Amino acid sequence: MRAWKIAALTLATVTVVSCSKSPTGRSQLAFLPEGQLNQMGEQSYEQMKAETPISDDPAINAYVQCVSHALIDVLPEPYSKADWEITVFDQDTVNAFALPGNNIGVYRGLLDVAENQHQLAAVIGHEIGHVIAQHSNERVSSNMAVGAGLQIGAIFANKELESDTAALLMSALGVGAQVGILLPYSRTHESEADQLGLDYMADAGFKPIEAADLWRNMAKQSKGAPPELLSTHPSPQTRIDAIEDYAPSLSARVQQAHQQGRNPSCERPSS
Repeated sequence: MRAWKIAALTLATVTVVSCSKSPTGRSQLAFLPEGQLNQMGEQSYEQMKAETPISDDPAINAYVQCVSHALIDVLPEPYSKADWEITVFDQDTVNAFALPGNNIGVYRGLLDVAENQHQLAAVIGHEIGHVIAQHSNERVSSNMAVGAGLQIGAIFANKELESDTAALLMSALGVGAQVGILLPYSRTHESEADQLGLDYMADAGFKPIEAADLWRNMAKQSKGAPPELLSTHPSPQTRIDAIEDYAPSLSARVQQAHQQGRNPSCERPSS
């Protein structure tokens, strides 16, 4: 059997074995064991803490902890029972993240854009959604699958085509993989994390519709961003439209959360 056929069969076998479902029911690839992902997340988190100034402002830390724990309390198990570490980084960067291994990082600059507890919850809930949906595993797995596919293409091109034609084919394969597979996967992840974040907000008693205003604020920060087709994130307006379509369907969950005593009142520090 030719080498490229063996490689193709191997890739197909791994892909079938490694298929799983995301929390929204979407099929996904997950090649790596959860323990390995958690270890990678812990290592990255420790490196960030070692290299980035950490805020010691008690009011800011209390605020971020309050919002984060309100969300954590309503996460599906085992995440709601996990010991999450939450760090506020003392930088003006408008960003936050969550990593496998139950780690959350919030940059001080985000508090200038997230104007209230609901908007901050939208960001943190979104980032937690990435972890629970195992998007990092899926992203690594999709890169592995694309890499294997390009190797198969290279074997075929070198064996079956003239050298100039083979080089042109490989160049086209590379661009096609980036635009056609990897970037859309990222946009899918972002949209799915938005939806999960809204769910967590509703169950915690926050106002999901505030996420739309958050992205309006974010849009002011994204001048000169690449077009959506070549971006790893949906455009702000795409996100706003999706949030405004989905958020009203969560009103019953918000009401239920309030009836159960989940009515967060995290006080945003004055600037």
